[in-house]
Amino acid sequence: MNRPKVQPALLLSADDVETQFYEALQAGDLERMMALWADDEEISCVSPGGPRLVGRGAIRAAFESMFSQGGHVSAYPERVRRLHTEETAVHMVLERVQFGDPASGSHGSKSAWVIATNVYLKTVLGWRLALHHASPGTPHDVQEVVEEPATLH
Repeated sequence: MNRPKVQPALLLSADDVETQFYEALQAGDLERMMALWADDEEISCVSPGGPRLVGRGAIRAAFESMFSQGGHVSAYPERVRRLHTEETAVHMVLERVQFGDPASGSHGSKSAWVIATNVYLKTVLGWRLALHHASPGTPHDVQEVVEEPATLH
């Protein structure tokens, strides 16, 4: 069955794309996920413990495989630090990934932490994802170490 290509909602900011990205992961929606990526053969995705995937075909195949095995990924951005220019945005994200059945309480549901970097580009079609790079994290990553300014004003 050929489904029509899904066009994401108007993506006016990198934050819009990020919201759509995590919603597509949580829903296991491949077409919605792929509509968020920039139309460039140098786009890249690295999942925790996985290889670097370059290009739309490789990224699509990986998400298709992931979604077909479990239907979705329960990943939630917990902390986001942002660096923005007029045409590029870099988001450093601490993701909480849920496993098991959250409805069954603390005994049936577990969390893992993932540290991700998402890079967004402003294109003629609005903001699009160019890179998602995720690495395994630890519970200690929840407590960020932030450098204090050298001088006080």
